[in-house]
Amino acid sequence: MTDHGEFDAAAAQVNPSVGLAGTLFPGGHSLEARVYFADTDFSGVVYHGRYLEFFERGRSDYLRLAGVHHKELAAGQHGEALIWVVTRMEIDWRSPARIDDVLTIETRTQAISGARITMAQVIKRGATVLVQAKVQAAVLGPDGRPRRFPREWIDAFQPDEPA
Repeated sequence: MTDHGEFDAAAAQVNPSVGLAGTLFPGGHSLEARVYFADTDFSGVVYHGRYLEFFERGRSDYLRLAGVHHKELAAGQHGEALIWVVTRMEIDWRSPARIDDVLTIETRTQAISGARITMAQVIKRGATVLVQAKVQAAVLGPDGRPRRFPREWIDAFQPDEPA
């Protein structure tokens, strides 16, 4: 594993389990996470706000494995300092997750245009869809204004099929 948490192919030959940052697939990313006590309310059901954190982990690791690292962007290592921001989110809760569940967070690119990216995310327990979200994000410069996505990012996040 590298210092960015990418999947290490050599280590995978020794231990074929998924890497810490999950795995990329054409047009998206998959990450597993366990529900801990801290994720739940008094009844052992995942607190609704925690799903936002699970979705954030999925998006962040998708970016990381695609070669976009938050710390490097903020430090201006690729030109000016840049930050990713969520500008819109739609969420549908369908079924609750509970303590000790193992969840799969899937993130897929739906569309990229100019300075915006739209991602479809789903949290599943096995084959059961628990929560779905549509997330729009943008890249901002130090002045708080949107910046166009670099061409290599558009290529890295290109949807597998048209939205």
